[in-house]
Amino acid sequence: MPGIESEPLKFAYWVPNVSGGLVTSDIEQRTDWGYEYNRDLAVLAENSGFEYALSQVRYTASYGAAYQHESTGFSLALLLATQRLKVIAAVHPGLWHPGVLAKFIASADVISGGRAAVNVVSGWFKDEFTNLGEPWLEHDERYRRSEEFIRVLKELWTSDHAEFAGDFFRIHDFDIKPKPVGRPHPEIFQGGNSTAARKLAGRVSDWYFSNGKDFDGFSEQVEEVRGYAAQNDHAVRFGLNGFVIARETESEAKAVLREIVEKANTEAVEGFRGAVKQAGSSTSDKKGMWADSEFKDLVQYNDGFRTGLIGTPEQIADRAIEYKKRGANLLLLGFLHYLEDVEHFGKHVLPVIREKEAALDRV
Repeated sequence: MPGIESEPLKFAYWVPNVSGGLVTSDIEQRTDWGYEYNRDLAVLAENSGFEYALSQVRYTASYGAAYQHESTGFSLALLLATQRLKVIAAVHPGLWHPGVLAKFIASADVISGGRAAVNVVSGWFKDEFTNLGEPWLEHDERYRRSEEFIRVLKELWTSDHAEFAGDFFRIHDFDIKPKPVGRPHPEIFQGGNSTAARKLAGRVSDWYFSNGKDFDGFSEQVEEVRGYAAQNDHAVRFGLNGFVIARETESEAKAVLREIVEKANTEAVEGFRGAVKQAGSSTSDKKGMWADSEFKDLVQYNDGFRTGLIGTPEQIADRAIEYKKRGANLLLLGFLHYLEDVEHFGKHVLPVIREKEAALDRV
């Protein structure tokens, strides 16, 4: 996609619409899963330089998350509370019919002036499916279903006489009006670490989300997904998960990280590890999500500590720029104390990143 590398890095934040914060730890987290808190946070975030917010999807109490707001309804509420922020609703194929979701997102997109998006989650939490009486598909079959799901969304959003005949979904002469405002359609994000996930991104997704990775791990993912995209004459952008701990000194920031891990809720982390390990290890090449995650990595659900955005504003900015050089178009961030930390990031970290980007463009 021409010009992507020269574009400014985009920033998103994980919406804390699920209780327990973004780390599974008994450390104090001055954050809240309720609407009023999140409304104020969304306004603060868009005024602090964030362009996107991602609403989490969790349907049942589990792993330290006793309470949760449904992602699509919560996303619409945040869209109505903001002016510029794009809100990404995480959704599960298999629990949503793509035609119903396409209609909901089209309405949300029109209401918000083109700011609605989706993150298609193929599924890692088996109990959420089986306890609702829904089948739990084999790993690669979940990604085949996701691909059909995405193709149906695109067809419904762009065609007046939508047609699709697949193994999971069938649409015949269906017309959704009003169509979304966003062109060519609302943005479609997708995560996953497996070969099936990477190939999916290389065929149909607008954005590929990576779990937290060090430099080499992220570069490997970008190179492989770009290769699949080139084979399909497709363009895909890259988002990277990271957990930010910004302090005046590196030692202060690292002390916070140590405290988070030392106060980890062991039972909740182990429960989560048990659920996701079967997802990661069920692939033939063992490249699935969380397949190589250690206990300390799983204290932050999506391996956010691995990205290393921990230190002074200068150190965090340097790492952000290096990830940009390696293909990152967006950083998806989590924080310990959301209101304070998002404001601090906007005031003290983001300006340094922008200065370094400007210097990079002059080289």
